[in-house]
Amino acid sequence: MERRLARPIALALIRRADAVLVFEVPDPVKGVVGYRPLGGTIEFGERGADAVAREIREEVGADLVDVVYLGTLENIFEYLGRPGHELALIYEARFADATLYERDVIEAREANGSPLRCTWKSLTDFERGEALYPNGLLALATAWLARAAARESPRSTPRR
Repeated sequence: MERRLARPIALALIRRADAVLVFEVPDPVKGVVGYRPLGGTIEFGERGADAVAREIREEVGADLVDVVYLGTLENIFEYLGRPGHELALIYEARFADATLYERDVIEAREANGSPLRCTWKSLTDFERGEALYPNGLLALATAWLARAAARESPRSTPRR
């Protein structure tokens, strides 16, 4: 009997205002389309933050800065009719090249050469029912975005 293991992955939440950078994940077996942030497998001996930076470099050809760990999600799922199990380390990050934020679409490539069309999607789209993978990411991303907005809001001046 084949022994199957959970796959460790690292994903980058990269935001532009209230939107995150994601790509489509169609599952014709289920008849659904979901979305996932960029990232990929953590290689043996590699730290999660290094893996997410490497994956973005490989997929987009861009460097990340300010990579900060947000949390881990365990995702047990079925995709294309096959069971899957991932341990997803989620990181917030920014592109070093600010001009990438000006693009509405960012073309990327998977390791196998398959094209990825990345777009900015508002978390509101996912709150309205569009699927964001891995499971649990919407709650984590919503809390993260609220904290980021609070940090960026102008501080009120105390009254004297």
